[in-house]
Amino acid sequence: MPTRVRYRLLALAPHFLCILCALTSRLLPAEKVNIVVQMAPRAVIAQRLQRLHPKNAEREAELKTMFAEAGCKADQVQEEIVRRKDPPNIICTLRGATHSLIMVGAHFDHAEEGTGAVDDWSGASLLPSLYEALKDTPRKHTFMFVGFTDEEEGLLGSSFHVKHFPQDRLSSIRAMVNLECLGVGPTEVWAHVANQGLLSALVQVTQSLHAGLSGMNVENLGNDDTQAFRDRKVPVITLHSLTPQTWPILHSQKDNLSAIHFDDLYESYRVVSTYLAYLDEVLR
Repeated sequence: MPTRVRYRLLALAPHFLCILCALTSRLLPAEKVNIVVQMAPRAVIAQRLQRLHPKNAEREAELKTMFAEAGCKADQVQEEIVRRKDPPNIICTLRGATHSLIMVGAHFDHAEEGTGAVDDWSGASLLPSLYEALKDTPRKHTFMFVGFTDEEEGLLGSSFHVKHFPQDRLSSIRAMVNLECLGVGPTEVWAHVANQGLLSALVQVTQSLHAGLSGMNVENLGNDDTQAFRDRKVPVITLHSLTPQTWPILHSQKDNLSAIHFDDLYESYRVVSTYLAYLDEVLR
């Protein structure tokens, strides 16, 4: 059963983050904010991680099943066909009080080498649990949890999604939170591409949770599913766990379940769950 957790977050000036100076943001209130999330037990996160399949079509089907298990009903789920020969994007929508959107994305496809446990089943397998963490408390924003296809084919799934998103609604996306390659170490953030308000909010949350966070920029390693959103000026942030020491895991036989440190993955889940609930409170 999910564990109900209530946090009281106090907006404080963020401390030094990696190479970043302290940030301030008009998004953050000065008063205390009550955050309620329904944390999935560690055993559930572990079990969903273990449901790793070698074929992308099976991964998409498994993700859809896990969304259903988490309580995302059939009328909340959409399959978005990108290329008919490939699995579709899978989208679970949690309706909020407004049409303002917070999107949470991760890609479920993987490269030919390795099993893609790190890149990016680690992120995709958390999507149903993040939905589960938020669903039982009324939310101001509508949340869309998107498992992207064909990221490894040139970011095709996310590019298609943005291209076919109703253009008059793009401005309603307040944040796109991307999860990429989690669990090989503590939570990192791609600071160079992050919207400063979203980054400042993340610092607030990790400080309040006494959780670790560093800025680790990965543009020399590759790109991710935030690119199409960035091109349309949507505020984005990518959370990952990579460092130069762990980069060689990607696109290699080392990318398997044994590369994931479960304590780090669960801590990232705790951070992201709370962060999403916090964004729901402070974004306008």
